[in-house]
Formats: sequence, structure tokens, C-alpha cells
Amino acid sequence: MGCGSCGTGKPGGCQSNGGCSTGGCNRLNVHDWLRDLPIDDAESQCKVLEVSFKQGSRKEFYRNLTLQHFEKGDYVTIEGVNGFDVGEVSITGELVRIQMKKRGVDEFSAEMKKIVRASNERDIEAFKISKSREADILARSRTHASNLKLAMKLSEVELQADGKKATFFYTADDRIDFRELIRIFAGEFKVKVEMRQIGIRQEAAKLGGIGSCGRELCCSTWLHDFKSVNTTAARYQNLSINQTKLSGQCGRLKCCLNFELDTYLDALQDFPDYADTLQTAMGQAFLIKKDIFKNLMWYTLPNNTKHYPLTIQRVKEIKRLNQQGVVVDELEAVDLTNNKVKEVENSFVELVGQISLKSLEKNDRRRRDQQRNDRPNNNGPRPNNNGPRPNNNGPRPNNNGPRPNNNGPRPNNNGPRPNNGPRPNNNGPRPDNRPPQNNNNNNNA
Repeated sequence: MGCGSCGTGKPGGCQSNGGCSTGGCNRLNVHDWLRDLPIDDAESQCKVLEVSFKQGSRKEFYRNLTLQHFEKGDYVTIEGVNGFDVGEVSITGELVRIQMKKRGVDEFSAEMKKIVRASNERDIEAFKISKSREADILARSRTHASNLKLAMKLSEVELQADGKKATFFYTADDRIDFRELIRIFAGEFKVKVEMRQIGIRQEAAKLGGIGSCGRELCCSTWLHDFKSVNTTAARYQNLSINQTKLSGQCGRLKCCLNFELDTYLDALQDFPDYADTLQTAMGQAFLIKKDIFKNLMWYTLPNNTKHYPLTIQRVKEIKRLNQQGVVVDELEAVDLTNNKVKEVENSFVELVGQISLKSLEKNDRRRRDQQRNDRPNNNGPRPNNNGPRPNNNGPRPNNNGPRPNNNGPRPNNNGPRPNNGPRPNNNGPRPDNRPPQNNNNNNNA
């Protein structure tokens, strides 16, 4: 029984798209790569199954005494505390033995609980009712813990399928006296109470979320073994010791700092040891950074803010000379501007994603130049402008003389205009060009 066996046929988180780990569809999933392994002796087959609870947040081993065939994702009814519980089969076959050996569980232990039967409709219905009560119980239990002023945080409640037992998961820095709290829980919820303290990493795994990488938290999807992480792993990877950037949602250092640590340690084996300082004629050079990707070591000189990148071979050579008492004159830093490898651009690429923007810009520029050269010349032959140009550096006429006074009445320019001969001197009195006045009024007087 899987996502399609719950009645709705849709998983909780992936909206029936499948393949996601949200909502428990693939949470802490394990691929049974030994499933199709042929076994000669049927009696030697593993009779233990791994059963997951609470969407994969907790996994336990149970003995299959009935030898009933179960597939991954089937719901089974197992022995509980004074009742029964319902879980989901996560691993079957020989892979269970590998998991038991990894976790140090004895296959033939007498304390191992048993699988009663395959879950029927009545068991599934009781299981759903119990799971629907968990949210309300968690909210009310947090209120009681706050009223008692206990320095603890209740993160999750797991209710048994028959509703007779409730497990409360909490986080706390110190020991908590929750005897009064247990009496309140038992009286109000009418269940057997079990308090289980977990770490902050386990709390983040139960709650889930999205990390800074944009993916779901590793602890809530596939990571179940929490190894210790310290700042030394960040130093080996040349990461800035910033608590905000190096911490996950749990407030501790990110587990992914250990993922590539071995690769960085292998790369650092080529770098020389005890090369923090180098003796030069310009002073003592101090090591400030190791570039693992480019195999460079950056140094700085006293009273100088410039950084000098040196190759590993050059650093080893200078260190060898210093041990012999020789002081080098120059560091011979690498010129990163001239030593850049030129990218080879393919002339023809079928895939669009492999075409670089530089090649496209170059082709567009070449096409524009060709179109400009191929344009027809419609203006006829142009004169040769490459000959000697007239000398215009001669003396210019002096126009700084007195300007005429144009404040008086303007002449009537409606008549014929004079020729372009020499203009009279307008500095003297202007002629009266006004038309003669009509004196008939005086004569008629």
C-alpha cells in the first residue's frame, strides 16, 4: 500500500506528480538493490522487515513470523504497547540484514517485536483517526508546558494506531522535571505518555524545510546518520568563518560541509607544508590564501597591499632556496591576465544551449559590416577629397567696427532693392524716406 492505497490516490505533498520527497512520498527512502538476488536456500532468507513510522522519521525492525509476503509500501499491523500499531514496510529481503548490521541490531534477538498481520480496513481506519488527533494534542500539550513554565519545546507527537499510547518528542538544553506534565497529559488525553528527548538536528529532520541551496533538507529526505561537523571542515575548504552562512535551519553547522571534505583533503596534499612565510629581498612574504581549483598560493609583502599568486612549484623552489640560506630577489607571480586560456568556439553547433554569446555577437557584427559594404552607391562618383584643401587660415575681415544704430524708424523696404554695391556709411544722419505729407488740409483751411 502506498500513495494510491489511502483512498484518495494522491500523495500529500507532490500533488500526484510523483518523485518528490515532500509529504512522505519518498522521505528517507532506500532502494532495494538486492531485491532480485536469487537465493538457493529459502530457509536462510531474512525473516525481518524494516517498518517506518511517521512518514519515515522513525524506523524499527520487526520479525515476520507468519512468513507472509510483503512488498515495499504495504501497511502492516505490529505489536504495540498494550495494543497494536500500524506502520509502512520500507525494506524487505537481504537488504534488511545489511541495515541491521549497520545499526548493531541482532537478527535473532528475543526482544524484537513481531508483525501481527497485514493491515485491514479496520486497522487503517483506526490509524487515520489517531493521526487526525495529533495536531490538536500537540497544540494543547504546548499550552500546558507553557503554563508550567518548563524550559522545553515540544516538537512532535506520535500517537499509536489504537490511541492507547502517545510519544512526545521535545528538545531542551537541561534536564526537565516533567512529572507534573505527564500527570496532566495522562488525565486529559487518556493515553499512556512517553517523553523522548531529541536533538536539534533530529527536530529539523522531523519538521523539514528548504535549505539555502533551494532543495529540501538532507536530514528530512535521505540523511539519517548525523556526523559531527566542526569549523575545521570549513577552513579546509577556504570558506569564510561566518556563523550565519555556515549554519543550517537547526542552528548548527550544515551537514553538507562534510560531503566534499575528503575531496578537498586529497587536493591539499599537493600543496607544500610549512609554507606560510617566504624570505625575499623585498621582505618576508606571508601566505593569505590557497586556491585549490587553480593550484595557486597567494602571498602578500609587508607595507604592500598587492597580492602575488604563485604556483605550487614556485613556492616549493623558494622554500628550498630559503632552507639553503638563499633569499630570492622576486616572487615571480603568475600573470593571470595573460595566462588565461582562450576558449575555442565551435564553428557549427547543433545544440542551441552550447552556442556562446560571444560567437553570436561576432557573427552579428560581421553581418552588419558586410551589409554596409554591399550597399549600392546611388550618388554617383564622389569627388576625391584627399587632395589639398584650401588654406583658410588667412586674415579675416575686421567686423569689430561701430555698428549702426537701429533704434530709429525702419525704412520702407517695399520698393525696389538697391544693387549689392558698396553700402553707404550709415554712421551719419539718415535720409528722410518718409512719403510727403498731404497739406491739403492746410490749404483748405
